Amino acid sequence: MLNQELIRVLLSWTVSLSGYDMPEQLPDIDFRPESFFVERACLGNSKCRVAAWYDNQGTIYLDERLKKNDDPFTDSLIVHELVHYLQDLSMKFEEASCQNHMLREREAYGIQRQYLNRIAGRFAAIYMNFPPCQEGS
Repeated sequence: MLNQELIRVLLSWTVSLSGYDMPEQLPDIDFRPESFFVERACLGNSKCRVAAWYDNQGTIYLDERLKKNDDPFTDSLIVHELVHYLQDLSMKFEEASCQNHMLREREAYGIQRQYLNRIAGRFAAIYMNFPPCQEGS
């Protein structure tokens, strides 16, 4: 089960690996069903597989099927979304563009990979897989 202490620990890891400043406030964490992610994160594409998503407004959404997971990969999904939270607070990618979208995802996947490699003690291959953006969106 996800608790505030685990979020603080994962946020500390994320700050350490990313170089972003430690925020004063934790993001909100909300569990939702798969249909929520298909609608919001995948824009209706039912073949899209998303288990976590940051809404760029301070909330990280996690698939409700992850509620009882207590493993490094699930934690790495949270780290990935915490990177987006820190990116948002830093305003590093303030301009909404396809280029910045790709840079944000690359950075988040890279930090997620580093986290897994350190915590799991072995190389973990994570491949970028996110819906293409369209300019102006």
